[in-house]
Amino acid sequence: MHSEDTPPVAPAVEPQRRFVAAYRVLDEAIAARAFPGCAFGVLAGGEVVLADALGRFTYDEDSRAVTAETVYDIASLTKVAATTAAAMLLQQRGRLDLDMPLAELLPGFQENRIAGGVHVSLRNLLAHNSGLPGYVEFFRTAATPDALVQACLELPLEAVPGARAEYSDPGFTLLGKALEALTGEALASWVGREIYLPLGMSATGFSPLPSARSAIPPTEVDQTLRQRRIQGEVQDENAWLLGGAAGHAGLFSNVADLLLLAGEMLAANAEAGRLFDAATVALFAQRQGPPGSSRALGWDTPSENSSAGEHFSVHSIGHLGFSGCSLWIDLEAAVAIVLLTNRTWPDRQSQLIRAVRPAFHNAVREAL
Repeated sequence: MHSEDTPPVAPAVEPQRRFVAAYRVLDEAIAARAFPGCAFGVLAGGEVVLADALGRFTYDEDSRAVTAETVYDIASLTKVAATTAAAMLLQQRGRLDLDMPLAELLPGFQENRIAGGVHVSLRNLLAHNSGLPGYVEFFRTAATPDALVQACLELPLEAVPGARAEYSDPGFTLLGKALEALTGEALASWVGREIYLPLGMSATGFSPLPSARSAIPPTEVDQTLRQRRIQGEVQDENAWLLGGAAGHAGLFSNVADLLLLAGEMLAANAEAGRLFDAATVALFAQRQGPPGSSRALGWDTPSENSSAGEHFSVHSIGHLGFSGCSLWIDLEAAVAIVLLTNRTWPDRQSQLIRAVRPAFHNAVREAL
C-alpha cells in the first residue's frame, strides 16, 4: 500500500537490469571519486520507476551506506524547491506581482546606482538578470544575519536590470527576504505549511535537528569558516550565517520528496495539480532573456552541453545544487530525474560531477 501522497512504484522490470547503463555511470563515478555515494530516482508515466542508492557517506570503508531514503543538503535546489515554489504559489494566488520593484518590499535595497532609474523587479531576481553579482563571500565580513542582509541590500549593480544574465546567489537571498516581507512569515515555515505538508514531503526542511544529523551525508571538512566537519547543517557559509535558512540555500531533502514535487509540477502541467495550475507552470517555465540565457523564472532549461543531457525536451525545467544534487523535469515527456550526492566531500575540488550528470541522464532516458 502507498499513501495518496506517494506516486506508485512501478513493479516493472528489475531496476538494476532496466537501468543497467545508468547504474554503470554511477558505479564508475564512485570508483573515480566523483562522490562517495548517491541516491537517485526516476518518475515516468506517473510512477516512480526507480528509487535506489549506491555507495557510502564518505570514502571510509566503514562509513554508513547511502539508502534511497537518505536526506542530503540539496544546496541550490533550495532555489526551486523552496523559493521559486513559494513565488509560484504566491503569484498564482494573486499575492505576488512579478514586476513589483524589489525596493517596494525591501526599502533598504539601494537601487539608485544605475542611470535611467530601471527597477530591479522580482522577475529579474527569478530570471537571474537583475544585474547583481553572482556570488559574494559575505560571511568573511558580516558577523550577524542582519549585517549580511544589509550588505546584500547595498551591493552595487554590475549591469542594467534585464541586460545581462548572471546566476546570482545574492539575488535569491534577497528574493527570499522579499517573500518573507510579502507573507509576514519566515520562508522556512511558510513553505513547510503551504507546500511540503500538502504534498506529503515529510523529509524536506531547513536546519535538521542535531539528533538527525548523523543520518545525513557530510558535505565537507570546512577549512574556511567553521574549521570542522560539516554534517547535517548547511554547507553554504552565507546560508549558515543566516541561521541555516535562506532563499538561495539551506534546504535538506531526499529523492522521494523531490519526486513528489516533480510529480506535482507534471500533474499541474496536465491540469491535474493539487497546488499549482497549468498556467503557473507554463509561466515559470518560460525563458526570460536576455537572448542566450537558458533561465526561466527560478528554473533553468536545457541548453547546449546541459547537465540534463541530450534527451530532455525544450519543455523541460531543472536546477543544480553545488553539493552535487540535481533535479530535471521534462514537462513534455512527463519524466523527472533526481540525483543527490555529496560530491564536495571531503573538499570542493572535484568537478567530475559535470560529466556524470549528463551521462546519467542520457542513460536513464535511453532506458525509458
